This record gives sequence, C-alpha cells and structure tokens, in this order.
Amino acid sequence: MALLAFVGGGVAMHLLAHLHAVSVAAMQSPSGVSPAIGTAHSTSATQPAGPSITADAGSTIVSTDDGEDDNADDWPADAPSPEQVLYAQRQMMDKAVGALTPRVPGKPNLWVIAFAGDGGEDVFRNEAEYAQRLFARRFDAQGHVLVLQNNPATLDARPLATWSNLETALDGVAARMDRGQDILLLYLTSHGTEDHTLLVDMNPLPLDQLDPDGLAQMLSSHHIRYKVVVVNACYSGGFLPSLRGDGTAVLTAARSDRSSFGCGSDSDITYFGRAWLVDGLNQTDDILVAFADAKKEISQWEQRDKLTPSEPQLDLGAGIAAQLEKWRASHKAGPTVGFSAAK
Repeated sequence: MALLAFVGGGVAMHLLAHLHAVSVAAMQSPSGVSPAIGTAHSTSATQPAGPSITADAGSTIVSTDDGEDDNADDWPADAPSPEQVLYAQRQMMDKAVGALTPRVPGKPNLWVIAFAGDGGEDVFRNEAEYAQRLFARRFDAQGHVLVLQNNPATLDARPLATWSNLETALDGVAARMDRGQDILLLYLTSHGTEDHTLLVDMNPLPLDQLDPDGLAQMLSSHHIRYKVVVVNACYSGGFLPSLRGDGTAVLTAARSDRSSFGCGSDSDITYFGRAWLVDGLNQTDDILVAFADAKKEISQWEQRDKLTPSEPQLDLGAGIAAQLEKWRASHKAGPTVGFSAAK
C-alpha cells in the first residue's frame, strides 16, 4: 500500500507539473493562442519561411465529462510494462555507455548528451535524435553521442531521460574524455515551467524533475572544465544563474520570464531546435555564431506570428569561446544534415 501511494503521488505530481506548464504558457499567449503549441511542417535542412504557429486544442490538457484526460500518454500495448522498463535501465545505460568510442588523441574532442524530457510529444524525441545525427556526421562526434529520451515508441530502444540516467551518462563520458581539454555539449529539450523546472515525464513512471541547482551540482561533480549547456524550454533563462561559470557556455531558448515556441502534437521541431540545430549549425560550424543567427531568425518568426519575443539568452564563461575555436580548428565540418521527424 505504501508503494502504491508513492507511485500515485509521483504520477499526480508530474500531471500537476504538466498542467502548470500548459496553463502558464496559455496565459502568456496573445489572442488566446498557447505559445507552447506550434507546427514546423517542413523537413528540409533550410526553411526560409520558418515554422508557423497554430492553435491546437488537441495539444492541451482537455477535461471530458467523465473527468478523464483526453491527452494522457497511453502506454503502448506492445511495450514492456512500466516496471520492466525501469528494471531495464541499468542494462540499457551500460550498453549505451559501452558503445562510446575512445577519444581521438592530440586534439579537443566533442562529446554530446541529448536529453528529451517529455514523453508526451514527439517533438522532443525528434530533436534529440536529430542532434545525434547532426553532431556525429557534421561535427566529428561519431561514437561520442548519447541520447536519453522519454517516448512511448522507444521504451525498449533508448534509455529514459531521467535524473539517474543523466548522471550515469555523465559518469561514462567523463571517464572517457580528457576533462581538461575536451568539450561536453549537453542538449536539454522539454517543457519548462515558470518556476524554472524542466519537465521529465514518461507517464505513469514517477520521475524526478530537473531543476537548475540540481543540474549545476551534477555537472560540477564531474569536474569537466569545458561545457556547452543548451536548455530548450519555456522560461529556460532561469537556468542561467545556476549554470554560469568559467569554461561554460549556457544557451537558452528564452528569458527567465518568457515562453519559447514550437512544441505541440502537430509540430516536428521547436522554433529554437529549427533555428539553432537545423538552420544555424548547417550554415556554420561555429556554435556561438549559429546561436546569434538563430536568435535573429526566431525573432523574425515571432514578429511574423505576433508573439511575445522569447529572447534566447547566452552566457559565456571565461575560456570557453577560445576552447571552442581550438576545437573548430582541429576538424573539418562535414556535409549538412537534413532534418526529418522520427518514424
């Protein structure tokens, strides 16, 4: 009975967190259109017109007469049970970490962890899996990318995006990299709440949420000198105060008090994911220049759609820009990588 109460309480907390994120976004939206809902229909590597934003009642939590949630995540009938999925995580993480290849000596290496936190929308899975393809093929990180994601379609194929698995991923990367020379790029994509919590949800599993202080402590404990931390979520600027520091670049999709745009059940990729990952990093191999270009592109889309500007944020700690330049000089960028939604 105590275990049931714990699990029930955990699920309730996650549903409340999701409801809070959606309700806050709706209050921020012009003309009643939720800024957390949008579509990005094109799957080409370049999209001059930009993604368009649409109202989509199916992407919000809607109550029916019987009190049930129309948009609750249905656990796939052909998937392992929730308990089996949790039990399998250690083995899945061992396999994922074991697949990492040794660092290339004599130059800075790039290591990437992509974390797709919300299992209720495919948009986050799309970004995590695209980040794996992009950095492996174009940025010389083949064998140095780990993907953690919550999605009903990949429960038996990908490790979950959880607090524990993120720690394990960092352990594995830190053990293989040169922590004084190599660069860790951590890409986090999910819903964000007004109190600066990143939604971690794979209903009905009771998963811990990700907060700025906890993430900062986790990163600090691994003693990785050079880091690029990308937080793609509403209100993600709230992660800056905790994460900033020497050797660290923090990129966020929005200010601490603003929504970002482009997620939703009808969307393939978020505004920030499209602008920075797909458009920006396919036009330049400079991570910081790609961010500046993405910021301009997002502003154009928001003006077009009459949205409150998200104002993506960048914080550069001492030394990280120079190390990124050293890394860029050590490899030749590969061909562009077209975006397509996961199947």
